[in-house]
Amino acid sequence: MTLPLIVVGLTGGIASGKSTVAGFMRDAGVPVIDADNLGRLALEKGTPAYQQTVSTFGEDILDASENIDRQALGGKVFADPEARAKLEAITHPAIAALAKRGLDLVAERGEPLAIYEAALLVETGIYKGLSGLIVVSCSLETQLARLTGRDQLTHAAAAARIASQYPLEEKLKAADYVIDSEGTFEDVEQRTLHVLRELKNRFLNH
Repeated sequence: MTLPLIVVGLTGGIASGKSTVAGFMRDAGVPVIDADNLGRLALEKGTPAYQQTVSTFGEDILDASENIDRQALGGKVFADPEARAKLEAITHPAIAALAKRGLDLVAERGEPLAIYEAALLVETGIYKGLSGLIVVSCSLETQLARLTGRDQLTHAAAAARIASQYPLEEKLKAADYVIDSEGTFEDVEQRTLHVLRELKNRFLNH
């Protein structure tokens, strides 16, 4: 008998450390479906979402190879909620279809547990259909430091990027588990493994 796959959401704000946490989960042998990677696949040249996005936002979002330049596209939608909503209406159904296919493959392999990593699980309400929700948390100062260092953004641009997102406090209200990403990589790895043990005890050790 194949047991149903348990899917737990993983989310957090920009530069909160959720990709680091996802990496530790993969290292521990838990499959992770990454919505950001699926978003790239959904917008690959030749896909319906690619055609719709270029039609909606113009050919100036394309690079020399006619692939969508995510930075150029981001520049058009970042500060414009209406444009962002248009993009999400195009990409979210495509990402959802790819995610379902990925989770189906994970289930077919007989895996008991998978993680679905996505930035907008709380905003879209997707988390309500999952078995649980992990939110990765850090201080605003840490987010700013990571963004200015990682993405070479100015302090003002980094602050604007964070302010445009759903407040962390609201995500934390929906969380079943919280992983604090402050401290060393070893600290964060131990916190991640602790949450994985809790998930296995809750869902798998019956």
